Parts: sequence; structure tokens; C-alpha cells
Amino acid sequence: MSDQVISIIALVLIFAVATFSAVHLGVLAIVAAFIVGSTVADESSDDIFSGFPGDLFVVLVGVTLLFGIAKSNGTVDWLIDAAVKAVRGRIAFIPWVMFLVTAVLTAVGAVTPAAVGIVAPIGLGFAVTYGISPVLMGLFIANGASAGGFSPIGVFGSITNNVVERNDLPGNPALLFTASFLFNVGLCVIVFLLFGGRQLLGRIATATGKDAGAPAEAAGGTPSREPLRLDLPRALTLLGLLTLVAGALFFDLDVGLMALTISVVLTLVAPTSAKGAVDKCAWSTVLLVCGIVTYVSQLERLGTIDWLGTRVASIDAPLLGALLICLIGAVVSAFASTTGMLGALIPLAVPFLLTGQVGAVGLITALAISASIVDASPFSTSGALVTANTPADQRDLVFRRLMTWGLGIAVVGPLVTWCLFVVPGSL
Repeated sequence: MSDQVISIIALVLIFAVATFSAVHLGVLAIVAAFIVGSTVADESSDDIFSGFPGDLFVVLVGVTLLFGIAKSNGTVDWLIDAAVKAVRGRIAFIPWVMFLVTAVLTAVGAVTPAAVGIVAPIGLGFAVTYGISPVLMGLFIANGASAGGFSPIGVFGSITNNVVERNDLPGNPALLFTASFLFNVGLCVIVFLLFGGRQLLGRIATATGKDAGAPAEAAGGTPSREPLRLDLPRALTLLGLLTLVAGALFFDLDVGLMALTISVVLTLVAPTSAKGAVDKCAWSTVLLVCGIVTYVSQLERLGTIDWLGTRVASIDAPLLGALLICLIGAVVSAFASTTGMLGALIPLAVPFLLTGQVGAVGLITALAISASIVDASPFSTSGALVTANTPADQRDLVFRRLMTWGLGIAVVGPLVTWCLFVVPGSL
């Protein structure tokens, strides 16, 4: 059995074991790199560590640390309150507010589970109070996280663009972000029509917190709390987030180093409000991504990427090969980590892309969207968080609806993205 086949079997086992056990995927990937490197590839520890993505590590730590500070000092809560007030109580707009808030959070660097974990309790609380379908609200929140995640400073976007750059492929970060955002908006329009959104039109939340147009059993009041004000730490955090976006988009500054710098400044200026922010870093996601990339780097050194890509490229119908890659990404991501899939599948598609038979930008865009729009599956973190925050009497229904949606979109999504971004051949 060749080294390439063994390393692929190990990759499949990594995802299978992580899916059906409690072992962390990133830890498994590093262990696999050690075992394969020691027994098959005859690599030293220095060789194995050479694949560790130090630049990506700084990006993930920097942006999640900054997000942790924003959560600790109340900036995130202030943004959510401001967004709800902006719609003037129009209940039909509340799911869209939750979509946009979640998208903004992931767009500025929050990992998807963190963003959904923050917004889901609030959004589903609104759903209970105003008689909004929890399935509708949950899907809006999950899709919002995917919509914002591919910004140039978002976690999904950072991973995808980093892999593209490492492999000297043509990339278009702006197109990736725009396409993902608009695709998820389109999904939410469908969700709005399918899950009772039309019944929300015209209903208004009164100043007392009640729904003036809801049935009596759905009306109720939201828990009262003191309105948040934009104090100095929150204002400085907002300024820091805007600075990060501007520096990344207009001055091509390193996102991770900028985020760490802003975090240090905010901690020095307001140490109390930043207390505990380091503990809120997404260390699990950092380990996950860095572990996967470390193992994928080993696959590249062993020639596995070229070997597998050559076989995909040998398919007489290149468009069919591209569709298969997107379908694999969607189905596996519905049951495993989207973050991990992005780090693993794009490199596997590199040799296929280098043949020039399929546009690189189009396929990467289709693959990225296909792997992320299934996050609402209850087997994925976002879907699980939505289900967990649903009232107990509706939890089974929400689980079944999200499972149906997730499995359906895992098949339909790749077909649509393939038709939009790959088949035309202009990308």
C-alpha cells in the first residue's frame, strides 16, 4: 500500500473518529501527523512542526481575543440592542436583525459557534415572546453566521484565503465574501416564506414589550433590563473593530497582528472591562484549524495532494469532478467541522484546479459556500446550539426540521453553487 493511500485512510479515520467520539479533531490531526510521519514518511519532529501554520494561529488568536474583549465589556450586547431598536419594533424585521448581527459578529472575527452561542438565546427569546417560528429564527441565525464568516477578517475567510495564497491559486476575497453573503440572504428569503414569515408582516411590538398583532397565547413581555449605554470602553472597542476592518481592507495589514495590537491597547486603556477575555479565545477552534493544516501540510510533503488531485483531474468530465468535490464538502461538513473541512478540502482540490479545466475562483467559491450553508444541521455546532436554546416543548420539532433542512441543503446547495459559479466558466 502506497504512502499516499495510507495518508488518505488516516485522514478519513480522523474525521470519522472525531465525528463519532469525543476526541478533538485538531488533536487527532496532530497525532496522525506524528504517527504517519514516524512510521510511513520517516519525518523528524522538526519536519512535522514545519507544517504548523504560525501565521494562521496569530490570526485566529488575535481576532477571537478581540471578540472576547468586545463581549466582556458589553460592546456586543450594545450592538444587538441598537440593531433591534433600529427596526422600531417591526416583528417581521427581527429575524433579519438577528441575521445581520450574527453576520457582523463573524465578519469581524468571531468564530461561528461563539457568534451563534451569543445570538441564539436572544433570538429564540424573541421568537417565544412574539410568536416567531423557532425554526425560522434558528435558520436565520445560523445562515447569518455563515454569511459573515467569509469576510477577509472572518475565520472562514481567513482560512480559505490563506489556503488559496499558500497554494499560489488565483483568489478573490471580495467575491468570496459577497457571494457567500448574498447566497445566504437568498436562503433566508426562502426560509422566511417556508416557515411563517409572511404571518409576521404588519405586526408591531409595543413600547410595553408586547406584540400588538399576535394571538393572545403568543403575546407576552420581554424581561426588563437597564438600557446599555455607549461608554468609553465600548466606544473604543467599536473604533478598534472599525480600524481592524479598514486596515485589512484598505491597507493590506496583517489581520492577526492588528487584532492583537488593538486588544493590547484596549486592555491597557480599560483593564477591568477586558478581564477574562483571554479565556474567551476560541482555543478549541485554534487547535482544530492548526491541527488540520499541520496534517494537510504533511499530505503535501508526501505528495498525497498531487496524487489525489491527479486522479480527480483524470475524470473525463471536469465539471462532474468539480460537482463531486462540492458534494463531498457539503455532506461531510453537515456532520463534522466546517472549519476543518475548509482547511482539508481546498488543498485536496489544488491539483485538479491547476489543470485549468475549471476556474479556480469559481470552484473555491462554490466549495466554500457548499461546506458552510449546512451548518444549520442539528449535527453541526450551530444547529445544535439553536436546538439547545429552543423551548423544551418545541425542541424535538426543531431538531427534525433542522435535520431535514440540513440534509436537503447538503444536496441542493452544491448543485446550485456549481451551476452559479463553476458551470459558466467565467471565474
